[in-house]
Amino acid sequence: MRGKKLWLLGVGGGLGVLSLFVALLVVGTYVAAAGIAGGAGGKTVSLAKGTVPAAYASLVQKWGNKCDALNPALLAAQIYQESGWRSDAQSGAEAQGIAQFIPGTWATHGIDANGDGKADVWDPEDAIPSAASYDCKLAKYVEDAPGDATENMLAAYNAGAYAVIKYGGVPPYSETKNYVSTIRKMEQSFASSKSRVDPSRQAAGAIYYAQKKLGTPYLWGGNGTPEQGGRFDCSGLTKAAYASVDIELPRVANDQWNSGPHPERDELLPGDLVFFGTDLNDPRSIDHVGIYVGGGHMIDAPYTGAKIRFDPIDTPNYFGATRPTGD
Repeated sequence: MRGKKLWLLGVGGGLGVLSLFVALLVVGTYVAAAGIAGGAGGKTVSLAKGTVPAAYASLVQKWGNKCDALNPALLAAQIYQESGWRSDAQSGAEAQGIAQFIPGTWATHGIDANGDGKADVWDPEDAIPSAASYDCKLAKYVEDAPGDATENMLAAYNAGAYAVIKYGGVPPYSETKNYVSTIRKMEQSFASSKSRVDPSRQAAGAIYYAQKKLGTPYLWGGNGTPEQGGRFDCSGLTKAAYASVDIELPRVANDQWNSGPHPERDELLPGDLVFFGTDLNDPRSIDHVGIYVGGGHMIDAPYTGAKIRFDPIDTPNYFGATRPTGD
């Protein structure tokens, strides 16, 4: 009870006591690592809760297990990279739908997975299974190529199986290499893990940066530049905090959700990013982010007219958390 009163005093009586509490939490970040197991161990990959829109989660979980080179988290990362879960996406190269098939490829590899009598590239119930099916066909085509089977499969999806065979693995095309690297890094963000993830010194550095910005007025679109008076919006603050410790995050909160694995509420550590949204089953609804400091509180840039401050995270629109990685 005494500790609780001290915390409330910090909230109600100014920033001094609370800032001291945060400083202790930063140090405690390293201590916490001692009791946390590293790597997961199970054979089955499941999707982390809330990482895939609810309308597509069961499809991705089912079809992501179609072959050994694929898993649900990888398929989710690939679909996210292709379209950001937009079923109406269309590129300048005529790639269509949530899985971004070009018409010629769809004509050969599109399947009527939902059994409605039509293989529809614009229907995720057909397109997501078709992407998994095509992935696995490509994995079979390039199975004799040297290197990682999953990365060769992804490279074939992007550049064609012939290029993978010709170059004996991921071809030296910058677009393809980036495509493969991005999806493999995002894969961990979509995967559920029963083990916790080790914290890093970088988390403490990010908190230190954010703590120095307490009291700074909010600015929509603010990145903290001199021209903006050093002001931030919510994701501008988190991006700058992690940039200060050499971790580059995407600019907006919705994309920052995919910057690392997702600890559960009772696994949170100082430095984790905490997210809030309007639909707790759809990550596309995320509209706010802060940096967790412990004790159920975060540092965040709330909204126009407010200042960077400490706020509680346990609200009805709490969506989940992400632990940013060096990747």
